[in-house]
Amino acid sequence: MLRAVLSASTLLLVTSLAAHAGGDPMLGKHVFNRCIACHEAASDRDKVGPHLMGVVGRTAGTAESFLGHYSEAMKSAGAAGLVWDEANLAEYLKAPRLKVPGNRMAFGGLGSDDDIANVIAYLKADPKP
Repeated sequence: MLRAVLSASTLLLVTSLAAHAGGDPMLGKHVFNRCIACHEAASDRDKVGPHLMGVVGRTAGTAESFLGHYSEAMKSAGAAGLVWDEANLAEYLKAPRLKVPGNRMAFGGLGSDDDIANVIAYLKADPKP
């Protein structure tokens, strides 16, 4: 009996981690509403911050249309090799000032790992939901 419970618990944990890791772009679109005052993700239009269309895989501080507006901290992070892969985006979305100290983004971060996974799924989605 204990073996069956442990097996079921392990299966549930693995399944939930897999679902969490993938995120849900539709839920991410909803969470991204917290970001739309400063960022655009469905077009290459910059706002207060750079557009985030195609951000996954892009080197930090290198969106052509925003080059003259990045903080020195963000440009330096990119020059040092920071690429916005899923892991780096997750860290940044959790605590922007810890991931790139001295950056200008006023947003304090997302507290929920689910929200972070969903936003990343939304940013990756093409076309956007």
